[in-house]
Amino acid sequence: MCNVARAPAVLLCASVLTAAAVTAAPAVASTPQCRGGVLHPVGTPAAAYSAEARGRITVYRRQDRGPLAVFPRLTWSRYPTTFWIVGAIVNKACAASWYRVKLPIRPNGAVGYVRPAAVDVARVTTSIAVDLSRRTLSFYRRGQLVLTTRVAVGSSATRTPIGRYFVSQRIRVSDADGPYGPAVLGVSAFSTVATGWARGGPIAIHGTNAPWSIGLAASNGCIRVPNATLMRLFAVTPAGTPVTIHP
Repeated sequence: MCNVARAPAVLLCASVLTAAAVTAAPAVASTPQCRGGVLHPVGTPAAAYSAEARGRITVYRRQDRGPLAVFPRLTWSRYPTTFWIVGAIVNKACAASWYRVKLPIRPNGAVGYVRPAAVDVARVTTSIAVDLSRRTLSFYRRGQLVLTTRVAVGSSATRTPIGRYFVSQRIRVSDADGPYGPAVLGVSAFSTVATGWARGGPIAIHGTNAPWSIGLAASNGCIRVPNATLMRLFAVTPAGTPVTIHP
């Protein structure tokens, strides 16, 4: 077992990071298992970690080796720019010097590196799994199934992209009777075919004004959820929640 310094801290056990800091300068008591400069995976099946930009933030391809992208503090919807931490590079004192993060940009699954001082980190105990063939969405908390619902998924011409993503935005919709229903959980995925859409064809989990489409392959790539169920999801799903889309 690791001998962890008092909070806030990055928890390093053997070669796996299982927790992330909630401040910009995490620290952990040195342990024999700490290997400075090595990338360690972050998270467990029951908990993931989100990183919210503190301001305008540069994401690097590798540590200090060329900027990959620059993100504003707030997205187009005025929601804080959020990433999913999937790894960390630590120094000899077991403090994180870099976070490896999944990004809400093309290509789907893109990753980069950010400095811990540039983000605020939060523990996330929720996850979502979408089964395209069954046309179901399942919501988990701490690894335990809480809810399963039928959904509409992308049509044969505008398929929902499979892969591992995360909730990148939470948006309340002013027109609850519109095509997106009362709220939207933006996902870090993008359509692979509908590239001409606004903002590049982002994928989302949202409500619908076409309840007849639930259970069908009828959307432009997004996952449509019955409005009442969508509001239940929206209330308990923070940004950074992992979203796995299965074939």
